[in-house]
Amino acid sequence: MSEHTIREVVIVGGGTAGWMAAAALSKFLGGGKEQGQPRIRLIESEEIGTVGVGEATIPTIATFNQMLGIDEDDFVAQTQGTFKLGIEFVDWRKIGERYFHPFGQFGHDIEGLNFHQFFLKLAQQGRCADIWHYAPCAVAAAAGRFARQSPDPRSPFGSLPYAFHFDAGLYARYLRSYAEARGVERIEGRIVDVGLRGEDGFVEALTLEDGRRIEGELFVDCSGFRGLLIEGALKTGYEDWRHWLPCDRAVAVPTANIGDPVPFTRATARSAGWQWRIPLQHRTGNGYVYSSAHISDEDAQATLLAAVEGPPIADPRRLAFATGRRKRFWNRNVVALGLSGGFLEPLESTSIHLIQTGIAKLLALFPDRRFLEVEAGEYDRLMGSAYDGVRDFIILHYHATTRDDSPFWNHVRTMTVPDSLRRKTELFQAKGRFFRYDDELFSLASWVAVMLGQGVTPEGYDPIVDGLDERKLVEAVERMRLGIRQTIAQMPSQSDYIRAHCAAI
Repeated sequence: MSEHTIREVVIVGGGTAGWMAAAALSKFLGGGKEQGQPRIRLIESEEIGTVGVGEATIPTIATFNQMLGIDEDDFVAQTQGTFKLGIEFVDWRKIGERYFHPFGQFGHDIEGLNFHQFFLKLAQQGRCADIWHYAPCAVAAAAGRFARQSPDPRSPFGSLPYAFHFDAGLYARYLRSYAEARGVERIEGRIVDVGLRGEDGFVEALTLEDGRRIEGELFVDCSGFRGLLIEGALKTGYEDWRHWLPCDRAVAVPTANIGDPVPFTRATARSAGWQWRIPLQHRTGNGYVYSSAHISDEDAQATLLAAVEGPPIADPRRLAFATGRRKRFWNRNVVALGLSGGFLEPLESTSIHLIQTGIAKLLALFPDRRFLEVEAGEYDRLMGSAYDGVRDFIILHYHATTRDDSPFWNHVRTMTVPDSLRRKTELFQAKGRFFRYDDELFSLASWVAVMLGQGVTPEGYDPIVDGLDERKLVEAVERMRLGIRQTIAQMPSQSDYIRAHCAAI
């Protein structure tokens, strides 16, 4: 060990963020069982509880689980999980319309050109189907089918990219068992004081309600919205994005399943926000994300309860939040993960991904006891870029609409958007072009799905498309459509697949 090696890591808060951090750090750093490994301790209080309503994910979660060496069938069974192929958006562009944001790609590129470019040309001529017929995940979701691998090995589309719906509380419990088996020590208790070093303001120790003093060198703040260390102790500051994303409340309620769970999340626009529907094996998660400036808490709850499809099996829970992010994610010797670092509403199921991103960047820039500013600064730059990119993508859903049926929709439709989103939208409107910056999360296919779904239709297309033989182009596109339909038709229903491989015990 170097004299500068971190020897004591303290994670403040459990829940999804805390136990994801504990699991990953114990996997790659060790949990203190062997000489030279840092001791990892996690402090949480049963009295405080967690938000625990995050139930939908995106495909990167599979990478995280694989990184930990988790058996996927066991994970799905233990968390009452189902599979997710994308998100269905209902009434977003205008009431009565719906579209699908699928995982994976649309069709195949031809001669180096993106599929959507020649789709745009053929669509203008009325010579192809709607674009969602060329997305395997969209076709499978509509049919309620799922399989990890294509049943036809000759299929050019291979396996479906997928994510999960799961019970967030059960996932945290699952990761707790994983982390504790690798040496992570859980400490039950409520923190009543944060001690700072006089010479540099670094966090030195935490005092619990019973008087215990927990010292550390690196502190990971997973304390939720309050940001006990990053904000409460270090006064880092917060960028409030509610002028772009005015929803600041949510009410959530679980219901009994009605029929077999579908392999997708549904997001239905309401008069002052939107409603989620997330099917698990044992229940369905529902919630209404809304703007308190446009509807009361009581009316929002009544709207949700009137719209759910099954009988509630618990009382509704209310949450208040401010969309935005910390001005720094890494301040002195504190790194904020999850809700402590920022909050972006769950419209595109990015909360767990942003936790995962924060953990990956922390491992890549893991400090020593000198806590070099260049490493903290790079962490802040990367995480800031990640949050900003997701922010713009979510704003697009609200701003690109024709709805004028409520003050809420009039506000988001007419508001000024960030320049970064304005440039992306104008470039796409011209000729369907899109450029991905840094390592931003959402790919070309995701932007195409939401742009077209929200009615942002390009005026033209890449002129290079005109160099391709139109007859061959039409034939190739039609082969893609038929190939996808035939491949999906061979797949089992999601329910049959779960029963065969990963049903809850």
